[in-house]
Amino acid sequence: MRRAVCPGSFDPITNGHLDIIGRASRLYDVVHVAVMINQSKQGLFTVEERIELIREATADYGNVEVESFHGLLVDFCKQRDIPAIVKGLRAVSDFDYELQMAQMNMGLSGVETLFVPTNPTYSFLSSSLVKEVATWGGDVAHLLPPHVHAALTERLANR
Repeated sequence: MRRAVCPGSFDPITNGHLDIIGRASRLYDVVHVAVMINQSKQGLFTVEERIELIREATADYGNVEVESFHGLLVDFCKQRDIPAIVKGLRAVSDFDYELQMAQMNMGLSGVETLFVPTNPTYSFLSSSLVKEVATWGGDVAHLLPPHVHAALTERLANR
């Protein structure tokens, strides 16, 4: 069985994330979406909320499993016998950082990293940018699945 992981914080998941996860789901039998826990960051959504938002957004794929993980991504991969990490690249600046991570992961565990060029429609998109624009009242509905947009709007209204 061909397995891969798409890691990230997904706070919140965007259409750009879904593009990469969807493309990976067509290439692999099982795609694990690993919601990485970073104790030094305070997320807008809890890890549990992010997992539920992602599960709903990926329900139609049929071969996506979503869970959280704290620690090294290569340990997540080893524990689940996952030989490949799939990462989307938006720009050259992403490549510089991701190449270093890919080389480190390969050296630590032999896990391969596959880079997928982002759909140009989403080349500027990040969760941080979506949250910032939405905080100031900008329209981000077209950048998120509808249920994620509703959750984001509600969360920002209650802050």
